[in-house]
Amino acid sequence: MSDVLEADLHPKTNDDVLAAVQWAAAEEMPLEIIGQGSKRALGRPTQTAHSLDMSGLSGVTLFEPEELVLSAKAGTPLSEIHALLDEHNQELQFEPVDLGTMLGGAAGYGTLGGLVSTNICGPRRLKSGSVRDHILGITAVSGRGEVFKSGGRVVKNVTGYDLAKGVTGAYGTLAVLTDIIVKVLPKSETEQTLALYGLSDAQASEAMALAMGSSAEVSGAAHLPTNLANSNATTLLRLEGFAPSVAYRIEALGKLLADFGTHERLDEQTSKAQWWAVRDCLPFAGENSPVWRISCTPSEGHRIVETIKASTSADAFYDWQGGLIWLQVNEGDAKADLVRSSVQVNGGGHATLIRADATTRQSVPVFQRQAAPLAALSKRYRENFDPNGILNPGRMVGA
Repeated sequence: MSDVLEADLHPKTNDDVLAAVQWAAAEEMPLEIIGQGSKRALGRPTQTAHSLDMSGLSGVTLFEPEELVLSAKAGTPLSEIHALLDEHNQELQFEPVDLGTMLGGAAGYGTLGGLVSTNICGPRRLKSGSVRDHILGITAVSGRGEVFKSGGRVVKNVTGYDLAKGVTGAYGTLAVLTDIIVKVLPKSETEQTLALYGLSDAQASEAMALAMGSSAEVSGAAHLPTNLANSNATTLLRLEGFAPSVAYRIEALGKLLADFGTHERLDEQTSKAQWWAVRDCLPFAGENSPVWRISCTPSEGHRIVETIKASTSADAFYDWQGGLIWLQVNEGDAKADLVRSSVQVNGGGHATLIRADATTRQSVPVFQRQAAPLAALSKRYRENFDPNGILNPGRMVGA
C-alpha cells in the first residue's frame, strides 16, 4: 500500500489519479486537490490527511491553431499555455486572472485545472464570457472513483447534464480534473483605452453604461477612485481590434463622452499595463486586509460601496461596468454581515471573501449562502459525484 499511496499523492498519469481517488473513496480518506498551490488561500481551509498534488500531470496534449482548440493535462502551468498561444498570436480570451500577488504569493503560477476549478476571469468577460463559456470538454475522476468524460473538441448542443460546465467553478469538490479541452481565439491586432479623469463613482457608472450601450464595442470598463488611481480618479474604457477600427471607434467614443470632462487615449502598452493591474487586483496587493469580490447589478455597484463605507473604512474599485466590485475592508474584521446586507438592499448579487486569514475563512461563510432550492440542488449534485465528501471537503460549504 505504501508504494501505491506515494504514487497516488503525486500522480503522473490518469491511472495514478484514478487509483488515488479509488483508494481515498474506499478508505473514506479526505483529499486536498492542488496544482501549484497558487489558489490554496481561496475558499474555506480544508482539513485533510493527504494532498493530491496534480502538478506532475502536465503537458499540452493537443493544439490545433487552425481549429482554435487546445487540450492539456489539468496540472499544466498556465505560463506554458500562454507561451504556446503567444507563438501563434492566440489567447484564452476570457482573460485568466492571476491573484498570486494579491494573495501574498508570487505572480506567474497557477495551472489550467485550478483556473477551471475556480472560474475566475478578467475584464473581458463583458464581451467574451467566463471560463465556463470556453470549456469544450473534460476528463475527470469523480469522488466515487469513476472516470467520466464530457464534451469534446467542438462546440455542440448538449442533451442532459453538461458536466464540463458543472465542475467549472466547483473548487475541486465534485471531481478531479485530469484533461481539459478549451477554445482559443486570435489576439486582437491592437488595443487602446479611453481614460476619463476626475469622475465620482456615480458619474463613472453613468459614463460606463453609456459607453457599453454604444456601438464602440467596449471590451473592458473599469473605474478606480482617487485613492486607488495614484492621483485622479480614473475610468477606463478599452477597445480592441484592427488598428483603423480601434482608432475610429475610440474617437467616436471620446465625442460621445465629451460631457464627462477630461479624457485621453492610452496607447497599447499603457493600456495593457492598466488592465493587467485591474485584472489581477494589484491595487490591493502587498496588504493583508480582507478583500471581497462582489458581483452585482452594474448600476448599483457604487451604491453598495457607499452603503458599506457609511459603516466601516473600506476601499473599492470597479470592473465589468461596475458589476464587479473589488472591496478591501480596512478594519481587520471581514464585516461579512455588513457587506452582504449592503449587497442585498442595493439590488442583490453575491459576495465572495477572496482574501482573509485562515481563522476568518473558517468562521465566516466565504461564499454567498444559496437560496434553499438551489442549495438542495447543489447538495444532490455533490452527493451524486462525491457521496462521501472526500474531495476538498469543506472548501465551499462547512460541514
